[in-house]
Amino acid sequence: MHVPDGFINAPVSAAAGVAAVGAVAVALRGARREQGGASRPGEAVSGGERTAPLAGLVAAFIFAVQMLNFPVAAGTSGHLLGGALAAILVGPCTGVLCVSVVLLMQGVLFADGGLTALGVNITVMAVVTTVVAYAVFRGLARVLPRGRRSLTAAAFTAALLSVPAAAAAFTLIYAVGGTTDVPIGKVATAMIGVHVLIGVGEAAITALTVGAVIAVRPDLVYGARGLSAPLKLRVGGALVDAPAAAPAPAARSHRKLWAAGLVTSFVLAGFVSFYASTNPDGLEKVAHDKGIDRKEEEHAAKDSPFFDYGVEGITDTRLSGGLAGVIGVGVTVVAGTGVFWALRRRSAPYADQADPAGTAAVAEPAESA
Repeated sequence: MHVPDGFINAPVSAAAGVAAVGAVAVALRGARREQGGASRPGEAVSGGERTAPLAGLVAAFIFAVQMLNFPVAAGTSGHLLGGALAAILVGPCTGVLCVSVVLLMQGVLFADGGLTALGVNITVMAVVTTVVAYAVFRGLARVLPRGRRSLTAAAFTAALLSVPAAAAAFTLIYAVGGTTDVPIGKVATAMIGVHVLIGVGEAAITALTVGAVIAVRPDLVYGARGLSAPLKLRVGGALVDAPAAAPAPAARSHRKLWAAGLVTSFVLAGFVSFYASTNPDGLEKVAHDKGIDRKEEEHAAKDSPFFDYGVEGITDTRLSGGLAGVIGVGVTVVAGTGVFWALRRRSAPYADQADPAGTAAVAEPAESA
């Protein structure tokens, strides 16, 4: 759903840019608390220090999976937006930053999404999806039975709803600042209709990923904090709380998961992406069918050596696209890790005040029957 230059007029694009800057500023402030593990000084640390090393990886993983367009209907494809996945795994504010880093890398290096439309894209794809998904996820997680299956189901529903919400947000922006005269009712019907279908794919990817991480390291899933039930042991016929296990050393506890996630991202972007659908995505299809793209402008980064997810000078399509994907994942994980490393340093006072010893045990959610 990357909006190109020329779809939205200059005043509205500028206003969206201002709104995006404000949202990112708020997200930076909130992400410091999320990375510090406390919402304010004095609150108990609940694993935020464990989230920081994963945030850059989440951004890289979203970049990789966004290269995997999947077919939907009528010659249309879709791809992950990633707001729901990021919000559930590392927190809503950190999630906004993760998707924003991805969009920035895509726009500057690969000419995917207009540079003048960057504010629109961040607002629609980073802010709206993250806020909607996390609100739905937390609401469902509080009323459903505790357990991995329930959290996975909540993640599926949250991701499913976040995609048509983003489509509706684009439609609203287009209604105010669209550069072509297309009836807004037609745009809304087409955009929301096709993105409901794309949302099913988004939901499946999000649920599978969240479920896999919960199965291995539930304490690293931000959205599961405060929802875990203590583990129970049957002693003499009665159920008692199991003693809390000492937290594993940070380096050992994160290294395998981080390495596995990074390798997976490289494989998806460098190899699996070659088999992605070549059909236009939801926005491209609607824009072409309804005439929204009549005033599309040439991308300012059209001379990038990685234009359109290829490497300049390499004629082999498979090699060019795969190498571009690997480079994109590498650049994104470095950029994202740098941002979140700086945030973690800024958030250190919160963690120190909340837990001077720097330790906090997080119980795994009990599996529902």
